[in-house]
Amino acid sequence: MVLIDVIRWGANSRLEVGRQTLESKGFKLSRSKTEYLECKLSDERHEEEVEVKIDTQVIPKRDSFKYFGFIIQGNREIGEDFTHRIRAGWMRWRLVSGVLYNKNVPLRLKGKFYRVVVRPSMLCGVERWSVKKSHVQKMSVVEMRMLRWMCVHTRKDKIKYEIIRDKVGVAAVEDKLRELRVEMVWAYEDERHRCLGQEV
Repeated sequence: MVLIDVIRWGANSRLEVGRQTLESKGFKLSRSKTEYLECKLSDERHEEEVEVKIDTQVIPKRDSFKYFGFIIQGNREIGEDFTHRIRAGWMRWRLVSGVLYNKNVPLRLKGKFYRVVVRPSMLCGVERWSVKKSHVQKMSVVEMRMLRWMCVHTRKDKIKYEIIRDKVGVAAVEDKLRELRVEMVWAYEDERHRCLGQEV
């Protein structure tokens, strides 16, 4: 359960209401598992320091936490979630490496398998990231490593990235990132027009 407020005082009020509501239904709010994250949306401070508490117990503050598979950081960065997504891609890769590293499987089929199974786990939620060039570069390096293994090539073979991508039929990750962000914008616009009762 997540409670959100713009000030710590409001978070305290919500916590107290939540605690009372749960206890009135016979449940108990776990104080040892309750934590809070402060998202600094600007560098300005508009609030004096107030501790977040349940009754008299101070709630520990965290710099990040995982929510529905995404890692949210309080400093507006995406580094931890980005690293998490890379790890998720490698985990999925290991699960299906028997197919992707099999020399008897056609390269185009490997590429299709990669696009359906591995890549989505790396790019899940990426349309909401504020992506930096360093992130795109790192993602490209990871993906090329996977594609080279699929083609049973090493860097020593000195085969151009474009040739490897063409062999497996996988577009550059930068293009996919751009495509996902455009799709999100269109989905947002469609929803906005729908809510306003307009046709696109």
